[in-house]
Amino acid sequence: MTIYADYAGSSILSKEVKEYLLERIKNGPFANPNAIHKLGRTIMSGLTNSRNICAQNLNAGPEQIIFNSGSTEGVTTVFHSLLTSDSFKRTIIISAIEHPCVSNVAKFFQEKMHFNLITIPVNQDGVIDYDNLKNVVISYKNDIALVSIMAANNETGVIQPIEKIAALLNEAKIPFLCDTTQYIGKIPFDFSASNIDYAVLSGHKIGALTGIGLLVAKDPATLSPLLIGGGQENGLRGGTQNYIGIETFAVAINELSKKLENYSAINEQKIAFEKKIKELFPTVVIIGENSPRLPGTTYISYPGLHGQAIQIELESQNIFVSTSSACSDNEMSTSKILKSMGINDVIGRGVIRISLNHDSSPHDYDDILKHLSGAYKKLSKLNHVL
Repeated sequence: MTIYADYAGSSILSKEVKEYLLERIKNGPFANPNAIHKLGRTIMSGLTNSRNICAQNLNAGPEQIIFNSGSTEGVTTVFHSLLTSDSFKRTIIISAIEHPCVSNVAKFFQEKMHFNLITIPVNQDGVIDYDNLKNVVISYKNDIALVSIMAANNETGVIQPIEKIAALLNEAKIPFLCDTTQYIGKIPFDFSASNIDYAVLSGHKIGALTGIGLLVAKDPATLSPLLIGGGQENGLRGGTQNYIGIETFAVAINELSKKLENYSAINEQKIAFEKKIKELFPTVVIIGENSPRLPGTTYISYPGLHGQAIQIELESQNIFVSTSSACSDNEMSTSKILKSMGINDVIGRGVIRISLNHDSSPHDYDDILKHLSGAYKKLSKLNHVL
């Protein structure tokens, strides 16, 4: 039996998407959606329907949905749009725990375009220092071009107070980009009510195909295209649309809205799992344990053991976890996320991330507990001998 426990890295294709793809590939049609002949119009109609489905599930207007290749492109589009405009504002604010798709593009504008980059710290439980953010907003209010703070961290699963942050930034009339990649599909999300200016999502995080995503913009007129091309997506993302990917995105997000309640059961199982593993191994550390976290995500460390060794032990039992985010899974050092939380290398090098979703078996946590306990016992003995 195989247990896939790396849904934070990428979801497997959902059952509904698989079924849709098989039927779609068998029956077609296939054509350029921008063509004016019947096949093109048929595909464009399907694309329009997909946009409406996504908008409905996110409580956004269809015109606010811009399809793209994923969250990285969405984030870069927002940075490009706001920071290469005629605005005189030169300050960017991000948090210390942003995904590289945010932190690296922010550094690019800092180093190449000479913007002032301010990084807001987080506390030991991985939650942004709101008071620090508020003070920075007050101090730099007239110079802030963009604030980018994620909704939930991709490593720890810690949820940030995005409603509170959005209220602060809305009042100050400062654009707020929120990386909602990990959040949407696990926690109810209402774009209109959120007061977020820009949100991003990748299809492969919710059971759709890889290479498709979307950007939701409160005011699309504030955006300018990274890809100019033929003016697709209302001129905001050139290039022939990945219509099959877009269709799978709509299928996946429509099904997710029906399954959100299943995450309550997963969360209860996660809490029970964490309690049992700590009873068996009192020195184990659950990262972000005292903060609100995504259901199904546990970031756990046995101090002194190496996370990759634990990962290998679990993989030998066909249990697939990660040691951090997929973007840094091959690095042996403590991740920058953990360092920003003040976590030392003894703990940081021992982490593994276990992430399940609503389709996971209710018995998965029991099997993970059994084999993780075995791995801890085996490796701690070896470590003691060495």
